[in-house]
Amino acid sequence: MNKEFIKFIEEHHVLHVSSCENEKTWSASCFYLFLENINTFVFASDKKTRHMQNIIKNPFVSGTIALETKEIGLIQGLQFEGVVKKASLKAKKAYFLSYPFAVTLIPSLWELEISYAKLTDNRLGFGKKLEFRR
Repeated sequence: MNKEFIKFIEEHHVLHVSSCENEKTWSASCFYLFLENINTFVFASDKKTRHMQNIIKNPFVSGTIALETKEIGLIQGLQFEGVVKKASLKAKKAYFLSYPFAVTLIPSLWELEISYAKLTDNRLGFGKKLEFRR
């Protein structure tokens, strides 16, 4: 993943993930940590939530991270797809270092490995899009 993707991802902390099960979709917003070396988001979410129930049955997801602005020249957003799995011990340690307050909540942590991403960044030119494929 190139530096434009990494810079954008590191400037934000909430992703929106969409799941699907039996042709019914659901979306949720989650705080994330990005593991640059493996192009993976780590996020916390309870197994009982609707989106996690969907993901447990069908781990293929899509999502977005967006900068909210009304200035057309500043519009930026990331669309992605990937697969979710239970977080590794290494991912959990990294997440708790970034969000130490979360330790007391004993959250379920997950890794979302990005397989495809598209970054729109109007600062690089109107409608400029960059792509990443694993």
